[in-house]
This record gives sequence, C-alpha cells and structure tokens, in this order.
Amino acid sequence: IANNKEAHAERVAVITGTSSGFGMLAAVELARRRCRVMATMRDVSRSGELKERADRAGVAERIEIRQLDVTDHDSIERVVGDVLKSHGRIDILVNNAGFAVGGFVEDVPMEQWRRQMETNVFGLVAMTRSVIPAMRERGSGRIINISSTSGRIGLPGFAPYSASKFAVEGLSESLRHELAPFGIQVVLIEPGAYRTSIWGKGLAEIPDSSASPYAARMQSIMKYAQNAAQTAPDPQEVATLIGNIADHPS
Repeated sequence: IANNKEAHAERVAVITGTSSGFGMLAAVELARRRCRVMATMRDVSRSGELKERADRAGVAERIEIRQLDVTDHDSIERVVGDVLKSHGRIDILVNNAGFAVGGFVEDVPMEQWRRQMETNVFGLVAMTRSVIPAMRERGSGRIINISSTSGRIGLPGFAPYSASKFAVEGLSESLRHELAPFGIQVVLIEPGAYRTSIWGKGLAEIPDSSASPYAARMQSIMKYAQNAAQTAPDPQEVATLIGNIADHPS
C-alpha cells in the first residue's frame, strides 16, 4: 500500500526563471501534466503573464509562485526548505534561469563576465546542490538543465554566454555520473534560437562598440541575431520537451 501511495503521489517540480520564456511555458506545461509546480522568479511583480496563461489553461491551482534569486544562496535555501516542509518532496528541478551577455571578449567588462557566470553557472550549481540531499534520500529525482547550442559551438560576439553554457555542459556530464547510483537522473537540453526574451535582453547587454576594432563585425552579428529572433520557432516546443522528459519512465 505504501508503495502504491508513493507511485500516485503528486509530483513536485521546482522551476527557476519562470517570469518569461521557457521557464514560464514549462511551468504551465508541467502543471497540465498534474505536477505541483513551484514557479520561481527573481521579481514576482513580473508574474502576470504566467498567471494569465495558467488561468487560461485551467491549471492555476497547481502553480505556486515563489520569489527566488539564483544568485542569492540564502534565498535558494529558504525556498527549497519551505517546499520540502510543505510538500515533503522535490521530484523535478528545472534549472532554467539565465540571461545572455554579448560582445567581443576584449570589449566586455570583467563585471559583465562575473554577472554572466554568477547567474548561469553558480546559480545553477547552488540550486542543484540544494535539492540533491532530498532526492538522494528518496532514491529518485530528475534534474533538467537548460543549456543551449551555444554550449556546443562558440560564436563570435557571444563568448560570455557561450562560456557559461559550456560550463553547464561539463557540469551536467559529471553530475549525471555522480548521481546515477542514487536514482537521480540528470538531463541536458540544448535549444537553438527560439522566440524568447533572452534575445532582446542579450542584445541590450552588448556594450557600445562604436569605437571598437570589432564594430563592423558586431553590427553584422547583431543584425543576424535580430533576424533570428524574429524568425525563430515557437518556444512551446521546448516546454513540451521538458514535459515529456518529466513524464518519461525512470
């Protein structure tokens, strides 16, 4: 009987960066698949679109919006602790929070490099470390890391972002081997260009390059990126993939 109850217990999913893009769509998708979703974001005042989509999908009652900044490790520990106290388990972690810094290596200030790594790499590491003990004790869990094709191929003008995603790739490979003996699966998703706000944010982060020796090349890259943002496919494809991975038998 205990095993039967465990098999039919409501799955609990924690997703970072749910105010827009893949994270927002994944929150609704997992709620549709009858998960209890902890939709976390740095600024909860930006939760309006998520709430509207959840209402339209009829899943609002399965989504809990929580404030969490992946660069604030105390915030991570507080939220994860609260979730475990109130729900007793975390079955799925989707590490989605991130942003893109653009620019040629010589032009990007070191502070921007640090911001990029703090969110995309160290924030992901901190989130992952916070959920591992509970998953390990239960002998099950699934950690889904959102990387990028930029984590496989480095393009000029996006070195900070690409470097952060290469780090996520290596981390995920090592983590997969470390956690497999404990019944925890680590899955890496590598989307290409999709219509998400990361494009606009990434372009906005690019420093003024008018006096740079790379100026002409940077203008060409920005033109290409803007065109890609306009013609990219629907990000719901990635959210559906996240849902399929969450539902896949262990």
